[in-house]
Amino acid sequence: MKKYIFGKRDSIHIIDLTQTLELTKVALEKVHSTIANNGKILFVSTKKQASEAIAEVAKETDQFFVNYRWLGGMLTNWGTISNSIKKLKKLEIDLVAENRGFTKKELLKMSVKKDKLQRSLGGIAEMKKIPDLVFIIDTNYESLAIQESVKLGIPIIAILDSNSNPDGIDYPIPGNDDARRSIDLYCNLLKETILAAKKLAPVVDQKKSSEKKVSNDKKNKTTAEIDREKLDEKFSKNKMEKLN
Repeated sequence: MKKYIFGKRDSIHIIDLTQTLELTKVALEKVHSTIANNGKILFVSTKKQASEAIAEVAKETDQFFVNYRWLGGMLTNWGTISNSIKKLKKLEIDLVAENRGFTKKELLKMSVKKDKLQRSLGGIAEMKKIPDLVFIIDTNYESLAIQESVKLGIPIIAILDSNSNPDGIDYPIPGNDDARRSIDLYCNLLKETILAAKKLAPVVDQKKSSEKKVSNDKKNKTTAEIDREKLDEKFSKNKMEKLN
């Protein structure tokens, strides 16, 4: 972090704000290009000061977040994590459904389990694949998230305080990662950038995607299924001719 430190006064390190400003611009440009290309961002911070702020900005901008606890393998072992997400969704359905047929004790256990999964996985429940970009507040807290992102080659934007390790961070932003006002400032800048980029993002044509899905389904049909369909069509035609 030496290169980002302006000086030291009474054992307190002073961050070079000129570099902070320049690096923030570079990081926001990366955010803008990611969202403009229909990419997704994962916000990560499990520290108390930032957990609420990142959850709020992620929800408002339709992104993903982890703000309770980073589970090992959240990115590198996506198969296991997606199974846990399926369990969470099943529990939600079971608890909402009428005539559930469960005892009070079973419902209580299910509710506790759902709450536990919701805290850890609620922010990534709709994440279908690994994110295109990861934003981290406090690299010391989130070392596991950094390791997994680096392993998968996911670009990382991170707030680096004077005691942070900049290794593995693609887009560092030197700054205070403890003060709530600083955290709110970072989150507001990201929110504004994401919302502006969304206006430029290409709209996915739902009709085309559904037509593509139908054509793929046809391709995936076996020869026996195709023959069966042809026979059904033939019989239905013969029936119509007889009726006429």
